[in-house]
Order: sequence, then structure tokens, then C-alpha cells
Amino acid sequence: MSRKLWGGAFREETGKALAKLSVSIGFDRRLHREDIAGTRAHARTLRAARLLSAGDLRKIDRALDVIEKEIAAGKFPWREADEDVHLNLERRLIEIAGVAGERIHAGRSRNDQVALDLRLHVLGSIGDVDSRVHALAAALVGLASRTTDVIVPAYTHLRRAQPILLAHAVLAHVEPLRRDRERLADARRRTAISPLGSGACAGTTLRLDRTIAARALGLRGITLNSLDAVADRDFVVETEAALALLMAHLSRLSEDLVLWTSDEFAFLQLSDRSTTGSSMMPQKKNPDAFELVRGKSGRVFGHLLAMLTVLKGLPLAYNRDLQEDKEGLFDALDTVRLALDAMREAVEGLRVRSGPVDLGGGLNATDFAEYLVRRGVPFRRAHRQVGELVAVARKRGVELQSLTLAELRAAAPRVGPDVFRALDPVRAVAARDVAGGTAPRRVRSAIREVQRYLKRTRPKRR
Repeated sequence: MSRKLWGGAFREETGKALAKLSVSIGFDRRLHREDIAGTRAHARTLRAARLLSAGDLRKIDRALDVIEKEIAAGKFPWREADEDVHLNLERRLIEIAGVAGERIHAGRSRNDQVALDLRLHVLGSIGDVDSRVHALAAALVGLASRTTDVIVPAYTHLRRAQPILLAHAVLAHVEPLRRDRERLADARRRTAISPLGSGACAGTTLRLDRTIAARALGLRGITLNSLDAVADRDFVVETEAALALLMAHLSRLSEDLVLWTSDEFAFLQLSDRSTTGSSMMPQKKNPDAFELVRGKSGRVFGHLLAMLTVLKGLPLAYNRDLQEDKEGLFDALDTVRLALDAMREAVEGLRVRSGPVDLGGGLNATDFAEYLVRRGVPFRRAHRQVGELVAVARKRGVELQSLTLAELRAAAPRVGPDVFRALDPVRAVAARDVAGGTAPRRVRSAIREVQRYLKRTRPKRR
């Protein structure tokens, strides 16, 4: 019988089905850096409690150095029989450090160990995702800077609404990314707490100073309840929720860019690097980067729902169900990283299409109504009058500005000769000179503000 590190009370082998169901080394081995860091920190806690000698601590540190090199070189002897990353590393530590390695698990359980490892992994991953969100936001600001003189239709209900600067529409996608970064930072703050020392569920009788490990790991504090410490996966849910909303924003951006780069909209042109061809139709350049990101959003949403479902009925404290916390989280993080890289690459390659953008379809109808309001017409009356003129123009197949002054006055008596200035798209865009509006000076100011924000919040190199 192969002896497991926890198997002292057992006289039979684990059943084959349970053994297969239990093993997690295939996916949790990516936590090896965090597990080693946690073991180093725990060793210092044990040393401070005089449960490790100075010689033992040196042996453990040297053994962990060896293990790190073995993993980096692809020579570490991973064993499915040891189930997970924690037991694999501990067994190897004992093989190298001997009795000193056997002392390392005092006052520690896999329950608080995995909770710590996962927190450390989330902390590092959030920083990685944040740097990619920053890079995508910078790419969008670059695109906005190149499109400050391009006027396009804004849409509601996917119907032409009002004229705006394309740069204004691009910047509209930067704002959600800023909020995403705030949510990630908020999740990171609550994740940076050490559960180490909570043991299996009730703490330990050993006199351990839990703050030693927390400080060594750069965490801002320790958990306050041992039962909650090993049962809590709120930080996983928070992170996955932030990632899910981020993917929703990327999906929405993808949808707009699919439309804006189509021949029907013709605002922007995709680079060859972010498109693929058709196996049958020689003319096709398909926006695969955007479509794939749009599709993968559902994958990340699903991981959030799966984690909530795992947690919803669990009694205190640790339950093996929590092994399901990792694969979805890891995949969500991997998916978001790749999606952000693909979006940045595609946005950086976007170019303004040559030729004018079609600004027809009654985009200036609201400007006409507001023109009448400035001339003393109540808004609802102005709305009705302009609506009647829109119907006339549509029936004739022309735009409002193509009607004669007499025709305009037939429905809106207060119209003056200056009305055609108000109906000019360039003047209409410039007239929207309010904070947050699409007037060129407001958009240029918004670009400068976002550039300052990106400089101020540039992720630190780790």
C-alpha cells in the first residue's frame, strides 16, 4: 500500500474512482509558486515560535530553492498519487530536507494552505489583467486621437440618432474599462488577507504569530475567523464577477467594431493582422478577433455562475466541493488575458476609411427641434413640427436641409434663414459644447484627461 502523507489511520487503498475524482494536480500545479512562497512564510512563523531551529529553516529554504529549479527545468517529479500541488511539494521537501521538512506542516492544514495559495494567485493575476486593461485603454485613446475630425452617426436602437465625433464614441468604451480597473482594485484589496494559521477549521494550539507570514507575503492583514478563513471564496467570486463584467464590456466593444468596420457602416478599416479570410469567398476579410472575444464572454460568465452554485449550499467550514474553485477561475483569467491582448492588437491596427461617412437619415432632426426651442417654441410643439417635416423629406427621399425655407416654414412658422446653419452636421457637433459632450474641444479635453489618467495609473513593473 502506497502511504499518503495523510494516511496514518487508513488500512486500505483509496478506491480507483475516488482517486481519479480527487486528483487535482493536473490543474492546481500552476499554484506552485504561491505554495512555495506560503511555505517559506510559514517556516518563518514556526521559527519565531521556536518550532523550527535555525538549521531547520536553512534546510527548508535550500530545499525549496532546489524544488523551484526542478520545476523551472521541467524535472520536478509530479505524482498523481499525491493528489495535489501541496502534497507533491511537501513530499519532495521531505525527501530533500529530511526531518526539517517533516516539521513544516505543524499548525497548517491544506485547508488554510490552499486558501492562501489561491489568494496569492488571484493577487498576482489581477495585476496582470489590470496591466492589459490599461494597454487596451491606451490603444483606444490612440484611436480616439486619430479620429477627432471624423463625424459619424450615433445610434439608439441601432437606428441613426444624432451626429457625433467618432473619437467621442471610441472614448465611450474607455469609461467602462476605467470602472473595470476600479472593480479589480477593490477585489484585490479584499483578497490581500492571510488565512494561514487557521488550520483545518479551528486554528491551532501552537503559539503562532500569524502576522509574521502575512507580512512576509506582503499581505495587509489576517483573517479574523478560522471557520470563515477556510470556507471563504468570496474573493474568487468577486474576481470572476469583475472579469465577467470586463468581458461584457469587451463583447460590447467587439460588436461596435464589427459594425463600424463593415462596408455598411464604413467608419474604420481593419488591419490584415486582425482578420482572417474565407475558405470559399476570395474577397472576405472577417473580423475574427472581435467575434471570438464576443463569443468567449459567455465562457467567463459561466465560470461565475458555476462558482456561485458551488458555494450556495455549503455548510461551514471547508468542504471538498471547494476543489471546484480553481479550474473555472484559471480559465477565466486565461481567457480574459488573451481577449485583452487580441483586442489591443486589433484596435492598434484600426485605420480611418477614406471617403466621407454617410450622415443622412435625419441625424439633424434634434438640432432642428432645439433650434426652434431657442426661438421660443415649446419643445413638444417643436418636436411635432420637425416630425412633420421629417415625414415630408422621407416621402421625397431627401434630407431636411434639402427642403426650401418656405417648405420648412409651412410646418414650423418660426424658422429663420439661419436654420440651415443649425442643420449642418459639423456645426451641430460643435454646438454640443457641454461637459461630456461631443463638441471637438470637449473631446480633445477628454482625450487629454484620459491620457493623464493612464499615465497616473500606469501599472508598476513587477
